[in-house]
Amino acid sequence: MNSLPGYSGARISGCWTLRSDGSGGGEGSLDRLLPSVSTGLSPRKRTTSQCKSEPPLLRTSKRTIYTAGRPPWYNEHGTQSKEAFVIGLCGGSASGKTTVARKIIEALDVPWVVLLSMDSFYKVLSSDEQALAASNDYNFDHPDAFDFDLLTHTLRKLKQGKSVKIPVYDFTTHGRQKEWKTVYGASVIIFEGIMSFADKALLQLLDMKIFVDTDSDIRLVHRLRRDITERGRDIEGVIKQYNKFVKPAFEQYIEPTMRLADIVVPRGGGNMVAIDLIVQHVHSQLEEGSPGFSAPGPTPPPDPQRSGEHPPSEGHAYHHQKQGNQP
Repeated sequence: MNSLPGYSGARISGCWTLRSDGSGGGEGSLDRLLPSVSTGLSPRKRTTSQCKSEPPLLRTSKRTIYTAGRPPWYNEHGTQSKEAFVIGLCGGSASGKTTVARKIIEALDVPWVVLLSMDSFYKVLSSDEQALAASNDYNFDHPDAFDFDLLTHTLRKLKQGKSVKIPVYDFTTHGRQKEWKTVYGASVIIFEGIMSFADKALLQLLDMKIFVDTDSDIRLVHRLRRDITERGRDIEGVIKQYNKFVKPAFEQYIEPTMRLADIVVPRGGGNMVAIDLIVQHVHSQLEEGSPGFSAPGPTPPPDPQRSGEHPPSEGHAYHHQKQGNQP
């Protein structure tokens, strides 16, 4: 995909991981990704949004990363003294944003990370809108489908280190469940969604903006597989919604925001070169005394301004093309 006019951010290339069977088929192979189609609908496996803070533990080869509950360095009011480092992940539907986010979390090796999804902030539909949604005629891929006021308020509090209540959106009833989830602030917050860059107030809260750029054919295959196997949808309904809403929304609202990104990641979660470089940059920001870093334990990283030491240079494998949060 060619670079968009006006985009000055870094574009990182990487290699696909080959299949373990030795056949040489890439992770993005269409034959491998196409869903199996049956005459009956698959049972619905997930009907609610997730704030991605469960399960409470994410185990990596190095350590255990806590993703739920109250961090041990929080007080009884659920607050910490420093702001978190917020990473914004944007990209088309089924582009691999959540996969990229989870791989970043695994590689970061910081003690506490929150993964916040825009799926939790869909607006509650009226009865007429619910009827449209049932027939695949409601546009969930439009900015007006999201509650940006609640989303911005929630992310701002999380960035300040405060605990928040996250709505749980039910995709069956197209409404919010009665019980909301409590999420605490963290050293790093990863916020992902198709409209992550669509709101100016939201952009001001992002310290790092990443666009996941996946080929449209691969995104369609991913969406078919997800909606058929996880949401009990049929092929005709998925394709109808894709052609009527998803594809036009990507071209009108999502793709143009690529120019706002600091980094563009081609091919999604298979691009480990890009993910490794992103992690190096985040580490360099934390080690340089970024306000987003709040390390637990009795031995925090030294303050370069007080000790006269320079922060490690190994995190500078690449540099931002843009500075700050200005579009």
